[in-house]
Amino acid sequence: MTTARRGSSATADPPSPEPSSKRFGKIGIVSARYGASVVGGAETVLRELALGLRRRGFDIEVLTSNATDLYTYRPDLAEGVSDEDGIPVHRFRAVPAQRGADPIGHNILSGNYVSVADQLVWMNTGPRCPGVFQHLVDHAEEYEALICAPYQAWTSFVSAEIAPQQTVTIPCLHDEPFARLEIFRGELETTSAVWFLSEPEMSLAQRLFDLPNRARVIGSGITPPAAYDADGFRRRHGIEEPFLLYAGRREAMKGWTDLLDCVSFANDTLQRSIPLVTCGVGSVGSVPANVDVRDLGFLSDQERSDAFAAAAAYVQPSAMESFSRTVLEAWLAGTPVIANAHSDVVSWHAERSGAGLLYRDRYEFAEALRLLHEQPSAVHAIASAGREYVLNECSWDRVLDTVTAALAERV
Repeated sequence: MTTARRGSSATADPPSPEPSSKRFGKIGIVSARYGASVVGGAETVLRELALGLRRRGFDIEVLTSNATDLYTYRPDLAEGVSDEDGIPVHRFRAVPAQRGADPIGHNILSGNYVSVADQLVWMNTGPRCPGVFQHLVDHAEEYEALICAPYQAWTSFVSAEIAPQQTVTIPCLHDEPFARLEIFRGELETTSAVWFLSEPEMSLAQRLFDLPNRARVIGSGITPPAAYDADGFRRRHGIEEPFLLYAGRREAMKGWTDLLDCVSFANDTLQRSIPLVTCGVGSVGSVPANVDVRDLGFLSDQERSDAFAAAAAYVQPSAMESFSRTVLEAWLAGTPVIANAHSDVVSWHAERSGAGLLYRDRYEFAEALRLLHEQPSAVHAIASAGREYVLNECSWDRVLDTVTAALAERV
């Protein structure tokens, strides 16, 4: 187990003076799914970026599907144009994946050779939104920029193909087999700009791609809630004892099954059990007999903030992160974080902040829990450094200054 120590980091150059938003034409936000009820890191970044730019006077439109669920991609919202928070949102009909048993996807994940032709078959039989494609064919020239995320989304892929000169890619890149597919090179090499959420993400992209000149780290912001109600959260959900929290997608690639194994091992090793409370999407799956999982499903933003404040610790088992928003939300609530040291991004945050307990295996995970049980005040003192880091480094004003300067480079 590693306790991160605050390290020195280069201070970024201050952003250029903010150009007036009136200098810019219409900005399109291209997202596979969009809305306050949508779960997903990339989708959250795009929505908050859209809202922030709108507040600064930019002319913003959203191009998206009428799906909200990542896994089914069902067309469950009305098609058409609606006004959401002062932003026109164009929703086109979602088409769910038609990959069947997905043999091509299994070959990709196994690291087997997959031809470009098969890569295209795989891409075009996944979740897609033909209406976004047609809208871009007909109207791409009307946009100053088309900001897309993540790189794997079909909507990002077609934007880069149809309008590379307008497309700005926010890849949300992980070190995974999909990142090495030939079909995605265009999104990171031939678009007008590529924006990253963290320095480790950009470093990974530099190893994999020939990035354009206008590649830069923009970061992402975290908006502090007006208040936290930890006691109210425990009361509403009937949770009296200390608990671990995991928020997000419950899937193997996000470390969910590894987390269950780590908690099971720690419970046996320490001869004490701590509940694992989870909120988000995806199946809980098979749970070890000695692990008490409490699935709260989807929570509103405020209820999720209260969950972060109520938890004894937040656990982040994923090694595949481009920003790791939930870690920062936990620190903002003053809650300790126990995180996978194999994530370059989480380790980067932990080292810069001096916060976070990092583990490399289930043995170190158990030791982190032992420290939490035996020295809670020391662990919470570490977490306070995380809160300071988030407040200083993850301001939306700072991010929007950087984005505005980056957009000005394209005018």
